[in-house]
Amino acid sequence: MRKIIHIDMDAFFASIEQRDRPGLRGLPVIVGGSAERRGVVSTCSYEARAFGVHSAMPMRTAQRLCPQAVYLEVDMKKYRNESARIREIFYSVTDLVEPVSIDEAYLDVTENKRSESSATRLARAVQREIFLKTGLTASAGVSYNKFLAKIASDLKKPAGLTVIPPERAMEFLDSLPVGKFHGIGKVSAAKLTGMNIRTGRDLRQLDAATLSALFGKTGLFYYNIVRGIDNRPVEVEDEPKSIGHEITLAEDCTDVRALRIMLRQLARRVARRLQARNLAGKTVTIKVRYENFETVTRSLSLHVPVCGGAEIGEIAVGLAAKTELASRPVRLLGVTVGNFSGPEPDPGFEQLEFRF
Repeated sequence: MRKIIHIDMDAFFASIEQRDRPGLRGLPVIVGGSAERRGVVSTCSYEARAFGVHSAMPMRTAQRLCPQAVYLEVDMKKYRNESARIREIFYSVTDLVEPVSIDEAYLDVTENKRSESSATRLARAVQREIFLKTGLTASAGVSYNKFLAKIASDLKKPAGLTVIPPERAMEFLDSLPVGKFHGIGKVSAAKLTGMNIRTGRDLRQLDAATLSALFGKTGLFYYNIVRGIDNRPVEVEDEPKSIGHEITLAEDCTDVRALRIMLRQLARRVARRLQARNLAGKTVTIKVRYENFETVTRSLSLHVPVCGGAEIGEIAVGLAAKTELASRPVRLLGVTVGNFSGPEPDPGFEQLEFRF
């Protein structure tokens, strides 16, 4: 049986700022984009969370909830440097590391470089080494699969450690509210609650056919995770699965021509990054967020990989015709290319920062 650790840094960006500026310790700190530019909260300290502020919240809403907070712009270079230092610790334990984002990762420690049989002791060691090396705290979850390890890491924040061994998994899942299941979003949780399905025990009463009828392919995932089944391996990847770029508009836009121009500009930026990495992809995806924060995506899979800005732009504009771009105000646009295939190099392009 596998031994998986999920490490999740605590309020990562805000914690770095509080570490570097001692005067901010104990104060509500909110890191993110400018409210004037329609930015959102990237991370906030636990002091700010007490006022109801959370990640991905519009900055204007955060300012209304917590006007006394210290508001800071994102310093991504600094945060990436800290993330790299933390990953060095991960790789000192195992080569099977799957970074999920800049501040979290899965580690498969079934076999590890320290010949340590206890995943719990390894998790404590990683937490301790992160703190000694960076002055930052991390929460950890330990279990026999990724799903349970992820849930466990969120239970005792900050600086907590939760272990879910196989013999306790069903008892734990039976008492867990469906909204706490990683992978069950707000819409699905509301749908289940409307059916009087409130806990894992309730969810386990539904068979695979019923869940598939209710939620499609995702229903089978629900059927498995509520039984503690998750066979996904910790995936080690040298290249990203996709490359994209998005922009939040200063004001809601209803000008279709202007939006199409923006999509072509985003496509050119994505193309530069693809070509800098010597990559080409067979799937182009656009992302459209409307004024009420409803977000839709549209994708097209191709037989031949693309990496040119003009090609990607044409596809993106074509996909936009399958959205409500022409009839609803838009606040965000994004273009992504994935499903990478053989390279189509063009080293004359500069690499741009990846902002997804």
